[in-house]
Amino acid sequence: MTRTTPPAKHSSADSMLQLDNQLCFAIYSAGLAFNRLYKPLLDAMGLTYPQYLVMLALWEQDGQTVGELGERLFLESSTLTPLLKRLETAGYVTRRRNPDDERQVRIALTKAGAALKQRAAICPSTVLEASGRSLEELMRLKDAASGLRDAFNAFIAAR
Repeated sequence: MTRTTPPAKHSSADSMLQLDNQLCFAIYSAGLAFNRLYKPLLDAMGLTYPQYLVMLALWEQDGQTVGELGERLFLESSTLTPLLKRLETAGYVTRRRNPDDERQVRIALTKAGAALKQRAAICPSTVLEASGRSLEELMRLKDAASGLRDAFNAFIAAR
């Protein structure tokens, strides 16, 4: 679904409450578009988007604890645990209690999970192609979005 955004009006107090002037809506709707772009790619791998994020984190560093993954992905363990169970059922990861600390569960890639990385390589190139932007521009956008996230998290933590 494409639509033309009317020119933003920033001069009045009312304009600050117009939907198309909301940064949050632009980011939210971009997230929805990302999900639509990723869906057929991830469906072919049998992954949901949150599962894909878990796999990305594990491809970077295998053997993380549930807590480490949650911190990296900004997810609570109550959200992460069902994702990990489904990934284990699919044969992509194993979950094992840490023998040195029974409270910790370590997540490890299986051979199938490690091999899935090759198939996932299509995702970044598809995003780059679909964006119509250069890699450098996409990296600047990513850095700006990450900086905004970090600023919001710092603001929330300070309250």
